[in-house]
Amino acid sequence: MTAEGHLDRLRPAAARLARFTGRTLRHEWHAIVVDPVRQLARRGLSGLLLAFVAAFGVIFFHDIAQHPTGAVWVTRLGGVKADLPLWLSLLRTPVSLYVPALDLPVWAGITQLFLAFALAELTLGRSRTLAISYATTLAGTLVARAMIAAGPGWWGFGLPAECGHILDTGPSAAVVGLFTYLSVVRRAPVVFVLTGGSMVWESIAVPNLAGREHLIAVGSAVVLGLLHGRRERLRTLARSLLPTRAPRPALPESAEGPTLPTAPTAPTAPTAPTAPTAPTAPTAPTAPTAPTVPVR
Repeated sequence: MTAEGHLDRLRPAAARLARFTGRTLRHEWHAIVVDPVRQLARRGLSGLLLAFVAAFGVIFFHDIAQHPTGAVWVTRLGGVKADLPLWLSLLRTPVSLYVPALDLPVWAGITQLFLAFALAELTLGRSRTLAISYATTLAGTLVARAMIAAGPGWWGFGLPAECGHILDTGPSAAVVGLFTYLSVVRRAPVVFVLTGGSMVWESIAVPNLAGREHLIAVGSAVVLGLLHGRRERLRTLARSLLPTRAPRPALPESAEGPTLPTAPTAPTAPTAPTAPTAPTAPTAPTAPTAPTVPVR
């Protein structure tokens, strides 16, 4: 077959691929950019409350950490490590969302943090944004502790004990989790490749604790995104898996077995005898009436 024949066969496939790519990009543009902008125009700056709080929180803790005493207090309030007691790590995890990593440029991290929280709050709402950001961060923290507790080996799952002295990722795990959750819920493959795919590549290229935590955040966000909107279906599935008891048929009285004897009733107390009544006094005799005189 000549080259022109091959081109004739490839042209329909290339046209279908171009149309599919155009539809995907147009849908993603509306889902990730146009719809949040419309929500922002309708709600105003109040729709960016979480984004402003997160950005100002990172700036505040970054400025405090520039001083030796402030750095100590920032670590005490939001520094999460695997060698800390579990209750202390859980207590510091909410504050760790605002503690930036010291080896990363803070202004680039603030931009990503603001954009992630802004898009999530405008698309998902305030409560779900907080839940997803905290859940993905907590998942990375807990699984990292399990990796360090397992030790080296375990087919690459475990980590050496020295990783327990390294600070957790801070807000970056929440940023990755929010972007991944949005890409799954809104069907945005380009955003998923740019965020979740880059974290997967980072964990492979640089196998450190931060890369592992980012990978865990991506996985937990994917699971939460796939479960989005399936609450009623999950409840129905859980009810179908639970064993159900069939109603017991009513038996006739003769088939139910002998009836148990009733307990004897307690005897009643005897009543007190009544006092005898006093005899009545005899009545006085009436006087005789005078005889009547006949009238002539």
